Parts: sequence; structure tokens; C-alpha cells
Amino acid sequence: MGPMSNPPLSPGQAFGRLSPGLLVCFAVGALSTAAAAPFDGVSGLVVAIVVGIVWRNCAPYPRVLVPGAAVAAKPVLRVGIVLLGLQLLIGDVLGLGIWVIAAVIAAVGLTFWATMVVGRLLGLGLNQRLLVASGFSICGAAAVAGTDSVTDSDEREVATAVAMVVVFGTAMIPLMPALGALSGFTPEQTGLLIGLSTHEVAQVVAAGGMAGGGALAVAVTVKLARVLLLVPVLAGIAWSRRGRESAPGTAGGADRKKRPPVVPLFVLGFLACVALRSTGVVPDPVLEAAGFLQALALSTAMFALGLNVHVKALLEVGVRPVALSAVSTLVIVLVSWSAVVVPGLLGFDAV
Repeated sequence: MGPMSNPPLSPGQAFGRLSPGLLVCFAVGALSTAAAAPFDGVSGLVVAIVVGIVWRNCAPYPRVLVPGAAVAAKPVLRVGIVLLGLQLLIGDVLGLGIWVIAAVIAAVGLTFWATMVVGRLLGLGLNQRLLVASGFSICGAAAVAGTDSVTDSDEREVATAVAMVVVFGTAMIPLMPALGALSGFTPEQTGLLIGLSTHEVAQVVAAGGMAGGGALAVAVTVKLARVLLLVPVLAGIAWSRRGRESAPGTAGGADRKKRPPVVPLFVLGFLACVALRSTGVVPDPVLEAAGFLQALALSTAMFALGLNVHVKALLEVGVRPVALSAVSTLVIVLVSWSAVVVPGLLGFDAV
């Protein structure tokens, strides 16, 4: 270490450096969560992202906020993903039946694979492809942010993927119930279509509510089954990155301490919360409080991500990410629609 290196910060200095940005991000996250709460299908995450984008592009962004916002964009996000596990009951997922579970795996797997292949053909970088693939196949902006935490994506790549999720996912709110109606699906079948295909949980709630009948309950349960697949996807990405960085001739191979973990700690935390919720020992008041904290943490992180979105830079990315997002959406809709139709052709009901 050379003589000009900066000495490490004391805990008090570190807190003073991080607190302005963290406090602002938490405040906006809380306001976004509260603003979205009265409206079905309106996500506090989306509200927070929009506020962050507007602030960054239409108002001054004091540099004093930057260190705290960086913490909000990753460590706080990971807390939100861990708490997301408390929304999932293994029994509910298993209760969907073999066909629906297979359909969930197919929808996520085929969409992820097709997005990666088409993205490569379009000449997009690996990180951009991973971000779009995870966001469109699993759970929208939260999956994009989770994938960002196990890759070295830059701000423009993350912002592009989040923007695509918001645009295409919002369009699916009226389109998926309409497709179900045109296809002659029952409300439960339309719920399966919505849960398998739509990006954000809040967008699923909105579309399921529009479909009526028993669509909403089926849609949300199927969607949460897709969320569970965030675990193997992030673990797979981390494993792949670990292998690349430890290969001979790479910087990672020279410094094993910098290799990412096989399974990120927050992914293990997510699994632990799923297991805890599935035991049935967590009382309802605790689950409600955890649900609020989860929404607050994710909204806080989404606002911090929004602060990284430069609209001018986003407009410069061209049509390739839009084309990839359109293909990804088309693939997951086709796989989901087929998963509803095929059982009828074989003489049994999917749901």
C-alpha cells in the first residue's frame, strides 16, 4: 500500500458518509410503498423506480447521496430478497400439481435459454442478456437487481433491463386476461396463464383481478412458484462466474479470495425463510411485519437503482434490448399458453 492511500474510515465516519443517501432512499422507499398500497396491481417497486429516474434526470443529484444509495442498491436489496422467502409456502407450490410445477420450470427455463441465445445473436453483452433473461423469466425488477448482485453489470445495463420489465410487464396486465378470454379459458386457466407469463408480482395481481373468478388465487400461487426458481438461477450464475474467474490466465484465477461464493449468502437466507414459513410456526403479525419490511427494502433498492438511470444514455442503447425483450415476452407467453392448452388436448385439466 503506497503512502498516498486513504486510511480506513472509522465506524462513525462510515455512518456519517452513508447516512444521507440511506435515509433519503429509505424515505422515498417508504413513501412509494405507502402510495402503492391502496391500489391493486400498483407496485411500490415501480413507483420508487420512476421517482428515482425522474429525480436523477430532472433535478440535482447531490454527490453526498451517492455512497448511501450504493448500499441501498445492493445490501438493502438482498435483505428484501431474503424476506421475500416468507411469502412462499412449499405446500402451496407442491399443491399446484406435477403438470403446473413442470410448466413453471419450462416457462422459466425456456424463456431464460431463448433470451440468452437471441441476445447473443443480437450482439448484446453477457451481463445484459443475463439481466433481461432473469427479469423476464422469473420476477421482474427484483430478479434483475438480484442478478446484478452476482454479476459485474454496469448501471446502464441494469437500468435498461429494469425499464424493459416495467414497459413490457405493464402491457401484459390487460393483454393476458384478453388472451385468456379469446382462448375460451376458464378463470382458473386464465390465472395459470397470467401466473406463468407476467413479470412482476404486482402486475400478476392486477391482471388476475381483471380476469375475475378464481383467477387471482391461481395466478399469485403460480407466480410465487416462479419466484422460488430465483434460487437455482442466481446460484447457477454465481457458479458460472466463479468458474470463469478461476480459469487459468484470468484475474480471478490469480486471486482466489475474489472468487464469488458458489451460492450467495442472501440466496441461502431466502431458502431459510421459505423453510421457516413452511413450518407454520411464524405468527401472522410477524408475517405482516416482514411483508412490510420486504416491500420497504425492495422499494428502497429500486429507488436507488432509479437514481442510476440516465435517460439520455438509455436512449442511446438502441433497439436491440427492446427487440430482445419483445422476443423474451413472446416466448414466455407462448410457453404459458401451451401449458394451458395441452392438458385439454390430452383430456385432463391443468388446474
